[in-house]
Amino acid sequence: MTSNNHLIQNARIESRILLIREQRVLIDADLAELYGVTTKRLNEQVKRNKDRFPADFMFTLTADEKTEVVANCDHLAKLKFSPKRPAAFTEHGAIMAATVLNSPQAVEVSLYVVRAFVRLREWFASNKELAGMLRDLERKVSSDDQTIVGILKAIRELTAPPSAPPKRPIGFIIPK
Repeated sequence: MTSNNHLIQNARIESRILLIREQRVLIDADLAELYGVTTKRLNEQVKRNKDRFPADFMFTLTADEKTEVVANCDHLAKLKFSPKRPAAFTEHGAIMAATVLNSPQAVEVSLYVVRAFVRLREWFASNKELAGMLRDLERKVSSDDQTIVGILKAIRELTAPPSAPPKRPIGFIIPK
């Protein structure tokens, strides 16, 4: 594959990774499409090798999760009328699925899947660092608020127009 194809493949995979139950996952229909097999074939292989897919590798979506996924992901609209609830594969489950499918395309694409998960993990980590820096800055600014308010008050007093000039007393004043 060319470098451009790598970028397209990575973007395609990253766009299919969802956050469900605080885990980044690929839905079985998306994973099957990436690996070049039908969803039925993927699920058959998973069923035959159930011991290779513990709960932290794969789980079945609840009815509410399925409804939310269908509502948020246009490409998964076909799942709306399916009586079965889709399976969600974590990063490790996606790799294990490639090993049980044992097709050349599944092996090749599994490398891209791993890279996509790693890139998303790095992106989330960098965002957490940025969020931490913003929190620190917010704390620092809030503790300096009184100082800033005092400075602004002093600036306002200095820039305010002088009060009205003193009034002259009424009557005749003899110069001294």
